[in-house]
Amino acid sequence: MKQLTRTARTLTGLLFIFSGFVKGIDPMGTAFKLGDYFTAFNMSFLDGLTLPLSLLLCMVEFVTGMMLLTGALVKPASWMAALFMALFTPLTLILAFFNPVSDCGCFGDAIILTNWQTFFKNVFITLLVVFVFIRRNDETGVMPVKAGLNFTIAYVFFFLIFMRLNLAYLPALDFRPYKVGTNIAEAMSIPEGAEPDKYDIRFIYEKDGVQQEFTLNDYPANDTTWKFIDQKSVLISRGYMPPIHDFTLINSEGVDMTEHIIRYEGDVVLMVARRLEKSNRDGLMKGFIAGMELQKQGKEFYIVTATVPAEAEPLVKGFNTMYADEITLKTVIRSDPGFLLLHNGTIAAKWSYHSLPDPEEFRGDLNTLAIKSMKEFTGRLIVFITILSIIIAVILALPHTKYSSEANKKQ
Repeated sequence: MKQLTRTARTLTGLLFIFSGFVKGIDPMGTAFKLGDYFTAFNMSFLDGLTLPLSLLLCMVEFVTGMMLLTGALVKPASWMAALFMALFTPLTLILAFFNPVSDCGCFGDAIILTNWQTFFKNVFITLLVVFVFIRRNDETGVMPVKAGLNFTIAYVFFFLIFMRLNLAYLPALDFRPYKVGTNIAEAMSIPEGAEPDKYDIRFIYEKDGVQQEFTLNDYPANDTTWKFIDQKSVLISRGYMPPIHDFTLINSEGVDMTEHIIRYEGDVVLMVARRLEKSNRDGLMKGFIAGMELQKQGKEFYIVTATVPAEAEPLVKGFNTMYADEITLKTVIRSDPGFLLLHNGTIAAKWSYHSLPDPEEFRGDLNTLAIKSMKEFTGRLIVFITILSIIIAVILALPHTKYSSEANKKQ
């Protein structure tokens, strides 16, 4: 039974760690998802709390998992896991029945599950959590209280820093279709022979005051005694959908500029400011200064926003501006404002307003700048992986240390 207890705690801990980690990589994305929930359940008055709640949710999941995995404060961790599943398992059942939000976001953008898949996943985890909760008093592999408290504080501190870096410098791992290295035109294309959407199409005709439904195979196309009334289409199965399917850029005159941008031979810098009136003021100023420098160099620079043209034009005077859907812009880049460098339609670099290079750096070759930015990003990722590896090494050493000390006591 003791080995079964350790196995259940380990498996539950790993599931909670993974769920919290992939959401913590992109806490802003989790905040957007919470906003979708609040809208669906008519709780928009909580929109101002989406980011704090996102940070809290990610941290609780990750820290609870680490506590169960390492044996730190197992009793409180068991309670936290039980309360967590008691809240979210019924919620996912409601989502499965009514489908107000198509993707629960429980694994961020790393793994997309339907609402029914999410519910059955939660049922499995709940069974594990119930067993862990029943066995919460089992001291097998449990740290002393003081050590458990110290390690728990370390987990919280580490994960808060991790989420803060992801907010300031964009997600450490980008699971969305607009990651660096993506050619937008290719990601928007549909392969030859791809399966299209399938619809059940019905035609409604009327004759002698009686309406009747027909299919494509039997509708009275050449019978003038029937009068066409209506047509209805029901989606039977979803066909192939390209990774990028909603990227559209319109200028203030209503001209579609998408093809010009994604097929431009050379460098294009896009400054994405979802709502100019809400975007970070300092970030906007940094973007405007960088944009002026790029324009001096004769380079392509565009501001992309979801603000309506009448409100945007006084704020972006002197810059080429394009307009796009706000949800699309949230997917393109999490920072507001955020910056993309496209080279021949391929995303060569992405910057938050915190990491945007100095204006002088835009005077040189932009691809060299993109490589430099990638090296800096890789450096931050290496530092994080190193810290995480040290923590994992300590975790792996704990059982050996504990059992060794117990063996010494027996001797």
